[in-house]
This record gives sequence, C-alpha cells and structure tokens, in this order.
Amino acid sequence: MSERPFLEVRIPSLVDPSLAPAGKHVASIWVQYVPHRGTGEGGRGKGGTETGKGEGGRGKGVYETVIATLGEYAPGIGDLVRASQVLTPEDLESRYGLTEGSLYHGELGLDQILFMRPIGQWARYRTPIAGLYLCGAGSHPGGGTMGAAGWLAARAVLRDRKRVTA
Repeated sequence: MSERPFLEVRIPSLVDPSLAPAGKHVASIWVQYVPHRGTGEGGRGKGGTETGKGEGGRGKGVYETVIATLGEYAPGIGDLVRASQVLTPEDLESRYGLTEGSLYHGELGLDQILFMRPIGQWARYRTPIAGLYLCGAGSHPGGGTMGAAGWLAARAVLRDRKRVTA
C-alpha cells in the first residue's frame, strides 16, 4: 500500500447534521489503492474490521496510513477521531461479494476499457444470450460514472427492439 495514498474525503454531516451528535461529524474516506491480500508489516494484521482509533483488526495499518496522510492537510485530525471502521478489500469481498473488493468490477486497465469492457465479445452491453444485457460497473464506462452503463444498456435494448419490430 502506498505510504501516501490517494484519498477522497466526504463529510456528509456538514449537509445533514442529524448524522452526528451536535458539534461532531461523520467522515467517509475512500482510499485508492489498498491491495486485496495482506500487505505484511504495517498493513493488515489478523482479526476483523477495526473499531476505535485504529486498534486491532486487519485494517490497522490502513487506518494509520490514512490518518497520517490526512494529517498532512488537517493537522491533529487523528486526535479528533472517536471511532472508526475500516473496510478492507477482503471485507468488501466477503460481505458484499465484490471480487477482490473492487467496486468497479475489476480495475479499469487498458485491457478493460471502452470496447473491451467486460470483454470484446460482450461489449456494447450485449451478451451471446439473446435478450441478456450487461449494465453494471463491469460494463463501459465502468463504476466511476454512476448510472451511465445502465442508461447506455437501455439504449442498446431500445435499438434492438426497434430492429426486431421493424
């Protein structure tokens, strides 16, 4: 895992104060990229998802790295954390069935973009099974553009229906 990972930080309690007690906040931090399996020293230890301030659990090293990185921009942030939950890629896979913990149904590498997503023969949302279309994060444009794959798949369905009825 990177010593200074890319972080996306959201604080939804700024918009909806009912999410946290008065004067407190809830933060959600998305970390790119955490290896799927144990990272050795400083990575995940043994155990389950952590709670508290990074104590125990396989996410301990992840928590510490995230707080250290965030602390570069928000000094003292670690002292303000009262509770945390770290979901590692292993947790996402075991709890939600996300292969290797990827929300994007696989990384968007050169072999998995545009007409190659999910594979060349199944691109453009159609599969070899008549009437079966793909429209999730495993389809173009991937999971980072919410709803786009479904919208584009629906267009493919409508085009195919017009061909059949014409």
